[in-house]
Amino acid sequence: MLKSITFLFLLLSTVLLSQTTISGTVTDTKGIPIQGANAYLEGTYDGASTDENGNFTFDTVETGTQNLIVSMLSYDPFMQAGDVSYLENMKIEMREAINQLTGVTLTAGTFEAGDNSKVSVLKPLDIVTTAGAVGDFVGALQTLPGTSTVSEDGRLFVRGGEAGETQVFIDGLRVFQPFSATANNIPTRGRFSPFLFKGITFSTGGYSAEYGQALSSVLLLNTTDVPDQEKTELQVMSVGGGVGHTEIWGDESLSVNASYINLAPYQWLVPNDRGAKWNKPYKSISGEAVFRSKKEKSMFKFYTGFTQANLDIEQEDINFEDFVNFKLKNNNLYANTSYKHFLEKEWTFTTGASISLDTNDIGIQTNTIDTKETAGHVKVKIKKNFSSRFQLNFGAEHFVTDYTESFLSSDGFSFDSDYRDNLSAGFIETDIFLSNKFAMKLGVRGEYSAALADFNVSPRISIAYKSGDKSQFSLAYGDFYQNPFTEYLKFDQSLDFEKTEHYILNYQYLANGKTFRVEAYHKDYHNLVKYDTQFAQFDSRFDNTGSGYASGLDVFWRDNKSIKNLDYWVSYSYLNTERDYRNFSEKATPNFAPEHNFSLVTKYFIEDWKSQVGISYTYAAGRPYDNPNTSDFLSEKTKPYHSLSVNWAYLLSPQKILYCSVSNVAGFNNINGYQYADAPNANGQFDRLAIRPTADTFFFVGFFWTISDNKSDNQLDNL
Repeated sequence: MLKSITFLFLLLSTVLLSQTTISGTVTDTKGIPIQGANAYLEGTYDGASTDENGNFTFDTVETGTQNLIVSMLSYDPFMQAGDVSYLENMKIEMREAINQLTGVTLTAGTFEAGDNSKVSVLKPLDIVTTAGAVGDFVGALQTLPGTSTVSEDGRLFVRGGEAGETQVFIDGLRVFQPFSATANNIPTRGRFSPFLFKGITFSTGGYSAEYGQALSSVLLLNTTDVPDQEKTELQVMSVGGGVGHTEIWGDESLSVNASYINLAPYQWLVPNDRGAKWNKPYKSISGEAVFRSKKEKSMFKFYTGFTQANLDIEQEDINFEDFVNFKLKNNNLYANTSYKHFLEKEWTFTTGASISLDTNDIGIQTNTIDTKETAGHVKVKIKKNFSSRFQLNFGAEHFVTDYTESFLSSDGFSFDSDYRDNLSAGFIETDIFLSNKFAMKLGVRGEYSAALADFNVSPRISIAYKSGDKSQFSLAYGDFYQNPFTEYLKFDQSLDFEKTEHYILNYQYLANGKTFRVEAYHKDYHNLVKYDTQFAQFDSRFDNTGSGYASGLDVFWRDNKSIKNLDYWVSYSYLNTERDYRNFSEKATPNFAPEHNFSLVTKYFIEDWKSQVGISYTYAAGRPYDNPNTSDFLSEKTKPYHSLSVNWAYLLSPQKILYCSVSNVAGFNNINGYQYADAPNANGQFDRLAIRPTADTFFFVGFFWTISDNKSDNQLDNL
């Protein structure tokens, strides 16, 4: 018995003597002790928690090299490998973990519209329920700050830039003709149906190095990954009709829609003949389709859309006694395919390609113009998440453009012009999160154009600082290049890239259904194209001696919580810009850039009436125009623009909606500008003609029926 006790005592003594004490103090980066952190040896039960002073201590019988781990909620784990004899009296500093939900975001110059985006200011529903937009996503985006009201055009004019300075991408791939073809002074619309897209990102400046060939902004459309259910949608409208269907087979799905638009019945009921006579009102047939295949680690998408449109109109012209006839037949086909694969160790591989074919047969009086553009885009991108603090994104892409144009006049004169280019680009960009309060994005893009025989490098940087739980500041700088427009390059390919430099300061506040953004910016333009004739034509002399600037302030406020069932937003933009480009005789403010723009959008759901009522008001300051009866250039301005629009959606049943809208219901007499005669009259004065919309108001009535599995979904999202 005595021998047994002696043996146990010796064994216990040996174990105690062989134990090693592991200890340390845990603090944050400011030296403040962290209480409750867990410190332990990986793969063992040996460990302890830190006390109120951040201290921990525990014993272990493990020997040799071990891995000490210290973990605590809201902090990055700490790991230290070493011999146990050295894991004593350690000074451990833990860094705050990056929280993707509450941490800082890089938002300078960017508005996002998506249900999953924490920096969203618009949701997909908003894109198409805005009064006056008539279901066009571009019309809804024109209620955001940074855009200018150019009602006779319909495209996006952003921060003093021309419409052609904004590029559109679907699933990261370029759309070369994103807007429908139309006649002069007849506003265009976007080609795409909003309900095929899960979200929209609208960058009014300072956008990612992944995107190029845009001096002012980019509009990114992302198709839906996985539809929630099978459904069929029917539309009967005062201007046409449409049908759509979504079919799902396991991990694969297909959404298709087709529409027919014909303004002839509307023109017969509500004649719009101010300054114009319709021989054949606008008519179009269009369709879209998205196929998706989702696997465990990959996503494949194929998107295609086509439009066939034509019109025949006669318009008033100050230089002709009779109206000028304009005929247009447009065919447009666009398709893209994209593939994303999630690799091991948080690598992501993305590739895709797009192709576009656009043709126009144009008749102006007895002259004819035929144009054809074939364009393509191929892209490869790789992304790596090294940690929650460091992400790398890099890739390469190639653009091909082939444009031809043939002009034939009634007297037999003909002229052919063309433009071909192969443009290659590469980009690399990093997202660096130093803490939940401070982050930066650093990137650079390089491009080479074979047609211009020119190369450019574009550095870009964004910095964001979270000033409070609900607010943050952002800064952005970048260089942006773009090829001169096709209207110049088809005559002269010896031109250089046009360039802008963006400087942006942004403040954003998000809390309880409220969004407040204010953003100041400055843009410098270099190498803008100038020519020495009234219009760009075959005998013009072109060069890159133009320049300009744009400075301004954008303010946005949205609130959908303060008043039950009421959602509204307010936008204001101040713009100060001048350019010396095109055929300008001196630096001046172009006529597409009003100094002040204001929008108020409201939406209210009346439960007792099962209705949503919307009201939108838009104001724009007078736009500059040139009066040849004065010696000053572009010195006079039109009267301010006003438009008040209303809409009403009534739920006849859970899946049937009656929808009505009236644009400019107050009938404001807006003037878009003036056309002056080419020669003075007998008194030595140049006569002028006011350029006004063909009609002050537009009425729209539609019936929408959704047939779905749950028997409750409706097309309110699409209105």
